[in-house]
Amino acid sequence: MRIRFAALLMTSLIMPATHGAEYHVSVKGDDAGDGSPARPYRTISAAARVAMAGDTVTVHAGTYRERITPPRGGESDARRITYRAAAGEVVEIKGSEIVKDWKPFKGTAWKATLPSSFFGNYNPYRDLIEGDWFTSKGRPHHTGEVYINGKALYEVQRMEDVLNPQPYVDARDREASVWTWLTESDGNSTHIYANFHGKSPNEELVEITVRDSCFYPDAPGRNYITIRGFRMRHAATQWAAPTAEQPGLIGTHWSKGWIIEDNTISDSRCSGVTLGKERATGHNVWIRNPKKDGATHYNEVILRALEAGWSREHIGSHVVRNNTIHDCEQAGIAGSLGAVFSRITGNHIYNVWAKRQFTGAEMGGIKLHGAIDVLIANNRIHNAGRGLWMDWMAQGTRITSNLLYDNTTDDLFVEVNHGPFVVDNNVFLSPVSLRDWSEGGAYAHNLFGGRIVSRPEPNRWTPYHRAHTTALAGVTLTTGGDNRFYNNIFIAEAGAQKPTGAQEASGYGLWVYDARKFPSQAGGNVYLNGARPYSKETDAVVVETAEPKLKLEEAGRHVYLHLTLDAAAGARPAARVTSDLLGKTMVTELGYDDTDGRPLVIDADYFGKPYSSASRRAGPFGAPGAGDLKLRLW
Repeated sequence: MRIRFAALLMTSLIMPATHGAEYHVSVKGDDAGDGSPARPYRTISAAARVAMAGDTVTVHAGTYRERITPPRGGESDARRITYRAAAGEVVEIKGSEIVKDWKPFKGTAWKATLPSSFFGNYNPYRDLIEGDWFTSKGRPHHTGEVYINGKALYEVQRMEDVLNPQPYVDARDREASVWTWLTESDGNSTHIYANFHGKSPNEELVEITVRDSCFYPDAPGRNYITIRGFRMRHAATQWAAPTAEQPGLIGTHWSKGWIIEDNTISDSRCSGVTLGKERATGHNVWIRNPKKDGATHYNEVILRALEAGWSREHIGSHVVRNNTIHDCEQAGIAGSLGAVFSRITGNHIYNVWAKRQFTGAEMGGIKLHGAIDVLIANNRIHNAGRGLWMDWMAQGTRITSNLLYDNTTDDLFVEVNHGPFVVDNNVFLSPVSLRDWSEGGAYAHNLFGGRIVSRPEPNRWTPYHRAHTTALAGVTLTTGGDNRFYNNIFIAEAGAQKPTGAQEASGYGLWVYDARKFPSQAGGNVYLNGARPYSKETDAVVVETAEPKLKLEEAGRHVYLHLTLDAAAGARPAARVTSDLLGKTMVTELGYDDTDGRPLVIDADYFGKPYSSASRRAGPFGAPGAGDLKLRLW
């Protein structure tokens, strides 16, 4: 894998740990034990009940079917509670149970009947997904899920679609969509019908989700917890709206200082990792009071959050790094307000919203509201519908050295932010690279292989903040523009430009900003294959004679970019991008600092290789040369 910011994060975010007790957990253990190596606990929850600040819970190989609800957190970076998989051992935490007592129903369909006691106090097959900005596509959806040999089936509402399933046209994997299930409940029992296409469910591994999470506190303020090295799967999660409590397969629940690292997190009905808010400041307030619009409700939630202590001292500063997150239908990582001052780095996120049976406005590989001073770096995000969605209050945010592709909606959506935020050294290769409904962004050394969509948002008042804090400085509408674009490469598909409209412009290159009221800055950019520059740009390099032959290749664990560059595209040295060059935004009147408040200097490329005056060129790869190139991006 390519160079990361790991050394910086290790030294700046984690203080040396104070050694406490170590508790052991084993599938051969007993909760009546004492957690010693000789008498380990049987469940992680038993260890969680006794672990105190500074302690470590070491979990040994096996599958643990439980929801861990930590009753307390640590006290500081130096005295945190750490949950870790034992070195070299495979540890799975699952929110599912195995179901064996299936009966043949009709054809290749089977039926299982489960008593209410099977589920305890939560039955996902009676609980429907709902929430603000959730769109059901005209049918109910349960929070439960059915799996055969680790593969999720598709829920349907008609028995005919179990007995004679047809491919679901919206699914990214239509072949998989004919494996269907349906649920019915009466007063005492839950019935599940499923088409297993000739396989006997009693001879295969069939699991159903029965827990709403795998690791999630039942109250806010469980701070300084580390979760490391687990495989966590199968959670019957509810929709995580920004105006609601946001449960996830694993979630921080309005806390501070978590580290979530080196895990594989998958198969959440809605979201995988949540860095979100709690319930007291509002819970799906829009659907409960539709007389006010959603933006008004969210502004009210923000004010209540500030009154409840939303600040650097109490919330956020999480580290989410080096995880693999996949097969979640809402988001890989989601967070409303609770992700402030966090670091999200080195994650591989894919297959988000792949079934597409429902939709909504809170979906993406990473979807954050209030990404104040958040670093998003070195992530690989693909087949996520929308890759990165920075919605409201992305201020002081830095998005750097990420690889995004095969996202059908867009790679990056910045919505109603007022800056300053920085987007640098990224590779955007989906059909829409950037959807910009914001202002005050700085874009430097990126490769844009798709269209840019620019539009103002004149109908929503949204906040901006004092520098590097959550404190409100004002609210305003989004006029659009006031961006900075330096040293980027734009590649077009021939003949794919669209005319500029009064409200929205879509096309390849920066011409889409020509109609914006606020002027932008542009310099050192390269435009290939028909991409067009900003009208006020004076030093653009436009090359239309050579075909870039842009192609991405996935080869095992690696990803390669094939690109043909004309010599003119990389001939000119590029200006050094710094806080001084970028200036201050028009609305917030703030300069472009780094996320830690220090002056910004973009001094390394996508691979982490330092720029020099000789190697600094347009695009994210330093000076890669000319001709046919093959670059390993992951």
